[in-house]
Amino acid sequence: MTAGISNLLLTPEEMTAVDTAAAASGIPSYALMQRAGAAVAASLLRDFPAVLRAVVLCGPGNNGGDGYVAACLLADSGVAVVVFQMGEPEKLKGDAARARDNFPNAVQPLETYQPRNGDVIIDALFGAGLARDVPKSVADVIERVKQAQVPVIAVDLPSGVDGRTGTVRGAAFTAVRTVSFMTRKPGHLLMPGRELCGELEVFDIGIPARIVRAEKKLQIAENQPECWRQVLPSSGLETHKYKRGHLVVFSGEAGKTGAARMSAMAGLKAGAGLVTIAAPGDAVAENAAHLTAIMLHPIEEEAALGNWLHDERLQTFVLGPGFGVGDKARRFVAALSDRHLVLDADGLSSFKDAPDELFLQFSGEPRLVLTPHEGEFGRLFPDIAADTAMGKVEKAQAAAARANAAIVYKGADTVIASPDGRACINTNAPVWLATAGSGDVLAGVIGALMAQGVPAFEAAAAGVYMHGDAGMRAGKGLTAEELATEVRPL
Repeated sequence: MTAGISNLLLTPEEMTAVDTAAAASGIPSYALMQRAGAAVAASLLRDFPAVLRAVVLCGPGNNGGDGYVAACLLADSGVAVVVFQMGEPEKLKGDAARARDNFPNAVQPLETYQPRNGDVIIDALFGAGLARDVPKSVADVIERVKQAQVPVIAVDLPSGVDGRTGTVRGAAFTAVRTVSFMTRKPGHLLMPGRELCGELEVFDIGIPARIVRAEKKLQIAENQPECWRQVLPSSGLETHKYKRGHLVVFSGEAGKTGAARMSAMAGLKAGAGLVTIAAPGDAVAENAAHLTAIMLHPIEEEAALGNWLHDERLQTFVLGPGFGVGDKARRFVAALSDRHLVLDADGLSSFKDAPDELFLQFSGEPRLVLTPHEGEFGRLFPDIAADTAMGKVEKAQAAAARANAAIVYKGADTVIASPDGRACINTNAPVWLATAGSGDVLAGVIGALMAQGVPAFEAAAAGVYMHGDAGMRAGKGLTAEELATEVRPL
C-alpha cells in the first residue's frame, strides 16, 4: 500500500471522484475492478480454505462487478461457486456487465438464496455508496444469513451500512471481514459500522497516491498523533512549572468533590505544571484530606473568582465535574469567558435551556471545549441532534461551528470537531472506558493540554487519544481512579 494512503478517510463521494479521476488519467477501470475482485477472492481462500461453497451476492453496480471477478477467480481455483444477482443481470452496465459476461455459470435471483452449512458469502451488493434503505428482498436475505450464522466477507462495506455515517440503512450484514480498496471510509470507523465490518483490510488496487490525495476535500481523519503532534508542547530542558501551565478545576460542594479530584489528578498526570482545585468553603477540608501535589483555593461565589482572576497566569479551567447544575455554573462561566475552558457534565447541563447564552460568550479564537455525551449533545443542540440526514461527524461539525468551540461528541466512536470544519474519529478507546468518572478524567487531560498552550481542537483530539491509551493500560474492570493514574503525558 502506498505510504499513508490506507490511513486516509475518504467519503463515498470522494472515492467516486477518485475513480473518475483515475479513469480520466488513462488507468483502465476494468483493471482496477480485476484487482479488487482478486483481493476479495484471495481473502476468502486464505481465511476459509475448506469452504464447501462460495456464495457471491452481486448488486446492480460496480460492487457487483467486483463480486463477479471474485467469483471467476474462485471458480478457476476449484472452489464451488454460485452467484445470486439482485435484479436482472442483463441490466448491468460497463465494467460490471463485462465481469458478469466472464462468469461461466448461470446466475440465480438473489431472493432464492437459502443458506447452507459450509457456505461462505461474498457480499458484493452495495458497498459504501448506499444512500437509501435496503429493499425488503435484501433485508430478508440478510435476516436469513444472520439466523444461519453463515460467515460473510463484505466488499468495501457490509451492505446496508452507510459509508458516510456508519449507520444502518434498514438492515445490514455482519461481516467477519471487510475488504476495502485504497482508503477507508468514515463508515468503517463510525458505529455501528465499525462493529459490523469485522476485521478490515485495505488493498492498494493501483490508483496513484496523487489522485487519491487530490480528491480528498473534507478534513475528516482518524484521531491519530499526526493530527496534533506538531502543536504539542516542547520537552526542552529550560522550563518550569508555570511554563507547563496552571490548570484550575472547580470542585462541587461537600460530598460531591470526588469528580473534581479525578479530573485534577488526570490533569497533573497529563503534564500540567500546576493544578489547583477551586472549592467552596464547605468542601475545602474534604478535598484537603485527599490531596498532596494538587493545590487548593477556596472560592465561594463569582466575586471571589473575579478577584482571583487578576492573576494572569490563570488561563485554563475545567468546570462541570460534580459542580452542580444551575445559575452558579452559568455565572462562573461568564466570569471565565475570556479564558480557556473545558465545560463538562454539570457545566453543560447548566446551559440546556439557554445554549446561545454560552455560545455568545466565546467568540473569537476558539478557546472553549465542550464534551457532551449523546444526551447532553441533544440538550445543547436539539435541532442538530434530531436531523436524521446528518451523521455523527456532520453533527459534531455543525455544533462546533455554532458554538465556536471544539466539540468532543462522546461515545464508542467519539468524534472531535473544530469550528473550521476539521473532524477526527477516535478508535483507540476500549469498551471498558464506559464507567462512572471516565469523563471527568478526560476533561482533566484536555484541560492540562490547553494549559500547556495546545489549541482547543488539538488539545481535545490529543486528550481523547491519551484517554483511550490510559484505558488500555488500566485494563478491563478499571475504575476512574485507576484510569487517572494511568494517564501519561505525550
